[in-house]
Amino acid sequence: MSNIEEIRSIVAKVPDAQVHSDLDATVAWAVKSGQGDKSRLAVTGFCWGGWITWLYAAHNPNVRTGAAWYGRLVGNSTPLTPKHPADIASALTVPVFGLYGGQDTGIPLDTVETLRNRLKSSSSKSEIIVYPDAPHAFFADYRPSYREAEAKDAWRRLQAWFKQHGV
Repeated sequence: MSNIEEIRSIVAKVPDAQVHSDLDATVAWAVKSGQGDKSRLAVTGFCWGGWITWLYAAHNPNVRTGAAWYGRLVGNSTPLTPKHPADIASALTVPVFGLYGGQDTGIPLDTVETLRNRLKSSSSKSEIIVYPDAPHAFFADYRPSYREAEAKDAWRRLQAWFKQHGV
């Protein structure tokens, strides 16, 4: 597929429970193959994958940490997407590093602040960085939204975060 809207229409039909199950199966396969170390499990994702990063960190007790790149944080509960990152934030125990753009028109800063405030009551020690001048997809070097300085800084911080949390 070459059109992002075609991809989105398929992804929008996949229940979160299936995504979690698919990720669980991927982890099990990696461990069974001898190529994965369950004690050093981390999750990261971009956009929709950033949203799933928060949810999967809450779902799988083996996840040590995560890094969410500009995933949406709030929404209405549906049978396919019953919870959103802001819904699970106060109960989150896994440290997740959130990377967001201050100029992201799809993820308003007030929703980032909602998540940040709810995380304060959790034991996760999660952190959120907002790059004030960055738009959505600031890490995507193949898109006009790419911001080299912010992308390099975010990548450096992600690597330090994962190292700090043992992955």
